[in-house]
Amino acid sequence: MPDFVPVAGVDEAGRGPLAGPVVAAAVVLDPSRPIAGLADSKKLSAARRERLANEIRDNALAWALGRAEVAEIDRVNILQATLLAMQRAVAALSVAPANVLVDGNRCPSLICPCRAIVKGDATVPAISAASILAKVARDAELRRLHDRYPQYNFARHKGYPTAAHLEALRRHGPCSEHRRSFAPVLAALQTVIETSA
Repeated sequence: MPDFVPVAGVDEAGRGPLAGPVVAAAVVLDPSRPIAGLADSKKLSAARRERLANEIRDNALAWALGRAEVAEIDRVNILQATLLAMQRAVAALSVAPANVLVDGNRCPSLICPCRAIVKGDATVPAISAASILAKVARDAELRRLHDRYPQYNFARHKGYPTAAHLEALRRHGPCSEHRRSFAPVLAALQTVIETSA
């Protein structure tokens, strides 16, 4: 591949949930080993995502994950934490990309050129691949959190503010993996403080 220019696709999972880290993935696809069926991870079944994630890890030229923890999200806000996770994913790639394409409308600060593409996870295969890896990794993380904190049922809603999750927050108060900078968590924490006062 003498004329091949490595381009990394980057996407994240976990901006909207009330708990857990935000996880980003960066993927440099190998043009000689195309992967059929890449799409926005949210449009795929969990089983299909898992199968594609295995294919991506086996066939991509390079892939890496980056994350920002709950404490970082609360300290710098979710947007900055997401950009930080993306930076970490790109920095961890074993192949340095010449260009980076990011899903959305904001680019992390990188040493190589970067372009944001709205709905890129549905239109750019490398971003779709990153979307899938990030979603699969974060979902696995939330299943592990479910084992530690079964009362919140993280395995079902993955930390998103569903009615059942909000009810569990009200009943049990937040755990250490809840993002205290998010309004529903803050409200639940206030209720706990007032009840115990």
